[in-house]
Amino acid sequence: MIIMGIDTAIRCTGYGVIDVQSVNKMSILDCGVIKNTQSMPHSECLRRLSCGIRQLAETFKPDVVSIEDAFSGRNVKTAMILSLARGAAIAALAEKHIPVYAYSPKTAKKAAVGFGGASKEQVASMAAALFNINITDIPLDSTDALALAICHANAASRPELSFLLPKPV
Repeated sequence: MIIMGIDTAIRCTGYGVIDVQSVNKMSILDCGVIKNTQSMPHSECLRRLSCGIRQLAETFKPDVVSIEDAFSGRNVKTAMILSLARGAAIAALAEKHIPVYAYSPKTAKKAAVGFGGASKEQVASMAAALFNINITDIPLDSTDALALAICHANAASRPELSFLLPKPV
């Protein structure tokens, strides 16, 4: 099963793609970021984000995608902008009929590292060990996306844990 994790943001969206053969056999296919500059209007950022997600889906053909759950915070404007980015990604995946599952950042980090408050560096260190790659090959902005992919893999590759899978978005 190929799982893509996405940590959406308007300026820098992280992604991680893993191949899951079994609970104990996972490999990383790619991880990185889709970057937009501060000077770009939001409409251009959303266009680039949806095009980038669409291209990743065409390249890796994920069976499922794991995305960060909707964010709510004190700054309503920030929450709205993050929701726009999340919506652009989900719409691009819906076009390809790829199911999307949402997890909170704490749930994803707990599944990947064992601690929901783990830092990006801690997630990168665990991912490097899990996938037997050099930690410098993991952009910090892609660590949460890798944690999301690992989180979904942990539940999806164990039939006895299928009750932990959320409903697709």
